[in-house]
Amino acid sequence: MESFRQILAASNRFITASALSVFSVVILPPAIADAAPPSGHHPDLPHFQDTGESFARGRILVIPRAGLPAAEFSKIMKEHGGKAKKVGQSDLHIVNVPAHAEESIVARLADHPHLKLAELDRKVSPSMTPNDPYYGSEWHLPKISAQNAWNTTQGSGVTIAILDSGINGAHPDLNGKMVSGWNFYDNNPNTSDVFGHGTLVAGTAAAITNNGTGVSSIAGQSKIMPIRITDTSGYGYASTIVQGLVWASDNGVRVANVSFGGAVGILSVQNAAQYMKDKGGLVIAAAGNTGTELTTIPTTTMIPVSATDANDAIASWSSYGNFVAMSAPGVNIWTTRREGNYKTASGTSLSSPLTAGVVALMMSANTKLSSLEIENLLFSSAVDLGASGRDPYYGYGRVNAEAAVQSAVAAAIVQDTEAPSVAIVNPLEGATVNGLVPVDIEAFDNIGISRAELWVNNTSVAVDTSPPFAFTWDSTGTQNGAANLTVYVFDATNNMGSSSINVAVDNSTPPIVVDTEPPVVAITNPVAGNVSGTVTITVNASDNNSTANIVLAIYIDDVLKATGTGGTLSTTWNTRPKNLKAGSTHTIKATATDAAGNMSAASVNVTIAK
Repeated sequence: MESFRQILAASNRFITASALSVFSVVILPPAIADAAPPSGHHPDLPHFQDTGESFARGRILVIPRAGLPAAEFSKIMKEHGGKAKKVGQSDLHIVNVPAHAEESIVARLADHPHLKLAELDRKVSPSMTPNDPYYGSEWHLPKISAQNAWNTTQGSGVTIAILDSGINGAHPDLNGKMVSGWNFYDNNPNTSDVFGHGTLVAGTAAAITNNGTGVSSIAGQSKIMPIRITDTSGYGYASTIVQGLVWASDNGVRVANVSFGGAVGILSVQNAAQYMKDKGGLVIAAAGNTGTELTTIPTTTMIPVSATDANDAIASWSSYGNFVAMSAPGVNIWTTRREGNYKTASGTSLSSPLTAGVVALMMSANTKLSSLEIENLLFSSAVDLGASGRDPYYGYGRVNAEAAVQSAVAAAIVQDTEAPSVAIVNPLEGATVNGLVPVDIEAFDNIGISRAELWVNNTSVAVDTSPPFAFTWDSTGTQNGAANLTVYVFDATNNMGSSSINVAVDNSTPPIVVDTEPPVVAITNPVAGNVSGTVTITVNASDNNSTANIVLAIYIDDVLKATGTGGTLSTTWNTRPKNLKAGSTHTIKATATDAAGNMSAASVNVTIAK
């Protein structure tokens, strides 16, 4: 493997050559314009000289329709004082026209029946080369074509949650980028870096770019949310990761990075990652640094990333296995340091935030794409390395920022019209049930199911938003006798599928007593705090007598949202409508009234995430 010094030298040569080649094509200074034309360049084509305007004087671009005779095309151009020169083997022609007549000529040719295109020769800027001192040493950025991606976006409008040991938010390349976070290890707002790992990770994803200081990052205009999940030795826990992911999701974050080996295989972390995915976000995670093949079961809840070197080879110390979904540079990455300066670091801990930064660019470039669409485009735009298709070393391939961003920009929002299918597999039709009843379903969709709802006798008793979808039904809240169970499943575009069965409820009837005790009601979800996206509201009630006759109701800001009978009631609330302002506070209230008319209430205040 090449030494790091050799890699840096090659990187600097690449950057210098790239910058010169862009200038030589787009805006030639006189010294270069007077030089010999490059191979394949037509010697009679006009020089590209910078006029200081938004388009070139004295020329336009035209494409004739296929089949138009050359003589007729030449005649059309001459009618406007133009002389055309074909560009290589393409159908494009550069046409010299009288100076200062370009706009009027294009306007007249725009609707010409025999021309496919006529437009001004618009001036474009060269690919961005940041002025940060360490940029020339950051081989990984040109490797993933970051410069060309930056011409479209640098990640503005997107916040990346860094779940780690905290972050030094006062670092010169991080200062001013931080949004409020939380310390889930000590349960306080102090998110300073206690170990140093988090600042390395944060700088890789979103250090300030083009500020004349330090390093560049992939998503230099994205914000950073620091979420501390570790002790002072740098160890995190599934519980702190889970809290951090859910908290970030509820605060509107769509990209989260977890640079901790082993986190991918923890089911609770997968569940929390799916929570973020259901709210339009993605969780990127490190594959680990064991240097061995791991038997971690593949998951669609997160994007595990392995590490590559400057030659696109898997790093010797990178974990690999069928669970790996992507690969990204992770060897000798220049980044920010807790002490306020800079250093090189290696590990999948760097590959992961680099990928998270690319995801942020994609989300910034096309805000309408869903998490699943972003994920699919990230995979399909990757540079396929190793065995064709997905493999245990590189996943779907090495991340390509330029191709990923271009795919996001070009992606058409496909309207999904196919409804999901669902079947209740337990209990069976006609079964007699009592007490707590497991309700199992099998559900399928061409893209993915976002939620499933269980209704009993026209009352929504449960909503499940994460696979595998399943329910528990408290049948004691239903009158003895026939009961109808219906499951509805919805995809991301709200297409619905359903399945129904009839069962017989047979719970012993409690003795009749004079009831003066009100039921107990509680809102189990959501809890007080921030919410975002589609919120599931779940209410539970109990009573000294049977819950079968309890009438439950859910209100939002005193407006009735849902009602039903029994011990549970569940519904969903879309917090995205335009009339719900970010930062606004709303009251969710639940009431429970028993058969004797005794009533109790519970409420919780939530705030729409900014």
